[in-house]
Amino acid sequence: MFYDYSRASGFCWILSSHTRILPLSGIFCGIFMSALSGKLTKKLVENLGPGRHGDGSGLYLVVDPSGARRWIVRVTVKGQKNRKGAPLRTDFGLGGADVVTLNQARERALEYRRMAKAGLNPRFNAQREIPTFEELSRQVHIDRLPTWKNAKHGQQWLNTLRDYAFPKIGRMPVDGIDQPEVLMCLAPIWTEKHETAKRLSQRIKTVLDVAKSKGFRSGENPVTAIREGKVLPTVKAKVQHHDAMPWQEVPAFYAELLTRSAMAAKALQFTILTACRTSEVLEMKWPEVDVDSHLWTIPAERMKGGQVHRVPLTDEMLAILEPLRALASDYVFEGQKRHQPLSNMSMLMLLRRMRKDGVTVHGFRSSFRDWAAEAANAPRELAEAALAHQIGSDVERAYARSDLLARRRELMCRWASWCKE
Repeated sequence: MFYDYSRASGFCWILSSHTRILPLSGIFCGIFMSALSGKLTKKLVENLGPGRHGDGSGLYLVVDPSGARRWIVRVTVKGQKNRKGAPLRTDFGLGGADVVTLNQARERALEYRRMAKAGLNPRFNAQREIPTFEELSRQVHIDRLPTWKNAKHGQQWLNTLRDYAFPKIGRMPVDGIDQPEVLMCLAPIWTEKHETAKRLSQRIKTVLDVAKSKGFRSGENPVTAIREGKVLPTVKAKVQHHDAMPWQEVPAFYAELLTRSAMAAKALQFTILTACRTSEVLEMKWPEVDVDSHLWTIPAERMKGGQVHRVPLTDEMLAILEPLRALASDYVFEGQKRHQPLSNMSMLMLLRRMRKDGVTVHGFRSSFRDWAAEAANAPRELAEAALAHQIGSDVERAYARSDLLARRRELMCRWASWCKE
């Protein structure tokens, strides 16, 4: 709908897909223009707490306890009655406040009231602005920023859509996307890049689910239909293991590693002894370390499984950490930039300089696991707990709440003694 007001003529012109061009006199024009203003402001829309907040003329901003914000307009459709015979008042959704601006909501509310006054039900006669797939995807990404495990994961979520979906369906309205359009994105990479394609399908499904929840779509999600209909071929994923050093060779390598003084060497020593993941070690901060209790507590947000993991610190581990305190850095293993961690490639490049081309940093977790089973005869649940792996069903884990810290401390002491033989 388009509006134009001419001060010179004193007339306001309306151009609508439902009506011809009509001039309104000055009085009616004033009423019309006042309908496009109200009590709310952009700042209020962004900051108001839970509840229903009126803008005037039947337009409301509804803020849910979760913080979700949406627009509704209350109108009385001419000729419709409730059970008691009184005029029937009906609320109509105008879309989420993250997609529909305040001015757009006012314009749509005005259109709904005009239709209701003419006896037309807005549910069947309103023209809605449908966002494109890319527009809604970027909004979904912003909405979910607080939930990402880390910034890198959040960026990967959007990058997958940017690389494989936006070029093909990014400009399409979300209500026009069906199975053929989804297949255009998935089919070219389904077998060649199967893991990427699976993630892409999950992210497309999320965006289309959000579109339906906001009233921009209806019916079954095409991603679900493709999955349940087995439209795409079954791909047998090949398990790729990280190259690992045989546990029997770890002591000789560790002895060579002790001759190096670089920060990457210190970090790799600590990684081997703790059997932790690369990111867990490199992002380690001093407040996580309790020297008195010989304990390193990794917060849940930094763990792959999303649960706090306690690592028992042996004397060998503490010997690595203690000299690093003098650096007074935010991170235990500081990189080239002040108060920044080592690069996640630093330890791998060290392995390459030591001519260990067939070994990865992550592979030392496998070396530890094999040693625990073959040399230490450690029970499976103990070895898996040391690696922060979840084992058993949800019910089993609900009852087995101990992290076996005392037994793991003994196991890690034995592992450290083996590495330093």
